[in-house]
Amino acid sequence: MNNCTLQGRISGVPQQRELPSGDVVVAFRLVVPRADSTRVDTIDCAVTSVRLRRLVLKLEPGSEVTVEGELHRRFWRSAQGVASRYEVQAEVVRRVT
Repeated sequence: MNNCTLQGRISGVPQQRELPSGDVVVAFRLVVPRADSTRVDTIDCAVTSVRLRRLVLKLEPGSEVTVEGELHRRFWRSAQGVASRYEVQAEVVRRVT
């Protein structure tokens, strides 16, 4: 089963881009504190649904949110060859109050 739930703060302004396929995606980074230390992890997240794109684009850096989704590995061609990274394909994004 590929489900993940993260809670953290948006680290920068979410970015909207159009993929070669014509799909639109909004990407953002989530800073998630580790439970056992003062260290943090920065997790790339993406949303594709129109409703979530609108919501995420309104979030400001520092906003605390809960993200639920699936972990995906993305591949693309770069000048150095094929590159990849992991990101959470978010299906739910909720502001923490």
